[in-house]
Amino acid sequence: MSTRVLIVDDHPLYRDALARLVESLPDLEVAGLTGDGAEAVARVEAGDVDVVLMDLNLPSLSGLDATGRIAALAEPPAVLVVTMVDDDDTVVAAMRAGARGYVLKGASSEEVAAAIRTVMAGGAVFGAGVAARLLAQSRAPEPGDGAELTAREREVLGLLAQGSTNKQIAFALGLSLKTVQNYVSNILGKLQVADRTQAALRAQQHRR
Repeated sequence: MSTRVLIVDDHPLYRDALARLVESLPDLEVAGLTGDGAEAVARVEAGDVDVVLMDLNLPSLSGLDATGRIAALAEPPAVLVVTMVDDDDTVVAAMRAGARGYVLKGASSEEVAAAIRTVMAGGAVFGAGVAARLLAQSRAPEPGDGAELTAREREVLGLLAQGSTNKQIAFALGLSLKTVQNYVSNILGKLQVADRTQAALRAQQHRR
């Protein structure tokens, strides 16, 4: 079954370019096109959407607000922000609103396609440029907020922040899938967060 992608962007040329990209991939299909945040929410509420490609600068309802409304639904699709805005505060705001990923409009077709598949699989992705900057600026958690993470748990957390799935982490670190799952569970508990997206966000916040 194909992953159904709703494309939300108020720039017709870029919206159409994303549609062509999605339609060119055998495992993806376009669920709809819109340039309006409120209409995006309505289309998601109507069902049959697996992933939303969300621009931030939209008329009537901003991409951040639309993302928040979609994320608050009982069974929300994954939201992948695709935008020109690349400052850290906006990345944090998007993830807090419920976005599963964040890539820049300068990303290649391959990067966008990989990001769609990652968020659909339950991972989190910041895009190559964003992830590199966040990881380069990151520092260890401060006492009382994850300082008890082991060296291996910090490695796993770093890969989580890049959007890696458990299988990818297991391969990268030479661990079994079960061991990685245990590490992720321990990290979530120590950081007192609900899921891997929040853990990645916490890692980014502590680079300040």
